[in-house]
Amino acid sequence: MNSVDYATAWDHPLTRRAWVGHMAMNIAGLVGWFGTWIGLLAVLVGFLSPGFTFLFVPFLLYSLYRAVLQLRYFPAALRMQCILRTYPWQVLREVPAGLTKRPDVLGRQYGWFELPNPARPEERLPLVFPRHLRTEWWSRRMAPRAKPELKAEIEVVWFAGDPRFIGLIAAPTPNGQAPRRLHVLQQQMGMEGGRSFEDWGATPEDYERGRRVGIHPAQP
Repeated sequence: MNSVDYATAWDHPLTRRAWVGHMAMNIAGLVGWFGTWIGLLAVLVGFLSPGFTFLFVPFLLYSLYRAVLQLRYFPAALRMQCILRTYPWQVLREVPAGLTKRPDVLGRQYGWFELPNPARPEERLPLVFPRHLRTEWWSRRMAPRAKPELKAEIEVVWFAGDPRFIGLIAAPTPNGQAPRRLHVLQQQMGMEGGRSFEDWGATPEDYERGRRVGIHPAQP
């Protein structure tokens, strides 16, 4: 079956495999950096004189920083799983995207995609990368001067979610059968003038799905 034929993205076996691989990479990175820090500390304390401390301090600090940074990937991975368990995949072509700062988006933004509003497909809503972590692969392909062969890798994207709340973007593998480079996108447009999610056509069922993925503003 095609990925879009499943009730939720999580029901697609290759999607589950991609998420497991993503989580395994997180765990491997955490173990590796903590292991590096412990190993460096053991060498310094057990085999070297105090005079070598100043040489090891930068490496100790960097490995500890990377280990702590690695911890930040786990909440995002669990949020990915919630999204995949709640929404089906959509396969979209030539989705508008960019790296410029949008004035209608609040807070930090490191690139955006415009996705069709489920209630009004002709209306597009921007979802953004709210953090810079692991956006390099996407940024290189979204850049205005990106090489055509790089841009071609995101001419087709997989999307699971609701652009009014939150979503998950992925690029298809070369054979088009599985997702890769999973990344969470967030809705960060301001609600000026008393605008609400109902103005975007959100229904009680949409709110319920939003709550299932932890979107606290998603309340009727």
